[in-house]
Amino acid sequence: MAARNENSILIFARAPVPGTVKTRLIPLLGAHGAAALQRRLTEHALSVAHESGIGPVELWCTPSTEDAFFQTCHERFKAELHAQCAGDLGMRMLDAFENALGRSRHVLLTGSDCPSITAADLWTAVRALRDGRDAVFCPVEDGGYALIGLTHAMPALFEAMTWGTDIVMDETRQRLRNLGWRWHELPTHWDLDRPEDYQRLVREGWIADAKPGGQS
Repeated sequence: MAARNENSILIFARAPVPGTVKTRLIPLLGAHGAAALQRRLTEHALSVAHESGIGPVELWCTPSTEDAFFQTCHERFKAELHAQCAGDLGMRMLDAFENALGRSRHVLLTGSDCPSITAADLWTAVRALRDGRDAVFCPVEDGGYALIGLTHAMPALFEAMTWGTDIVMDETRQRLRNLGWRWHELPTHWDLDRPEDYQRLVREGWIADAKPGGQS
């Protein structure tokens, strides 16, 4: 049996097919512009994870690992490709953790919607797990979280959660208390979903304005 890695990073991503991603930004960017933004965000998340040197990077894909974009990411970032299972977000995260924790002692999982997460944030998260925390989270302003790290998977953290609402992080904290777990939280970040989030992204210099009539 192969030795377990000390750490690994999982990134959840949806294939950047126009009309299926960043749909709330389509009125602002158009279907192709929203898909292009999805590509850029995924590449950014992979770049930060890869350059952090924390451990192997896995790209968990939907709807299929066969998408040409994912194949390019595999080659460019040396990211191992995995297919997300069917089900809601909680089921998919639980499946990914159960899979990855067979290979790594400490596993971080993030998406591509929070470009302000840095390599320093990833290292802070890993150190919290190394120091004995059962879990680590990066809350976001809308009430959810952009990163979760675990040393062991627990269905209670993921089942019957009202994903996409402003109570996800509060409900998760209560479930952690019920489990008797010790956890660490990173400073609150914000994620990118709505037109006003895109304007903030541009305003804070994370990306040049790519909407029609913009500068790029």
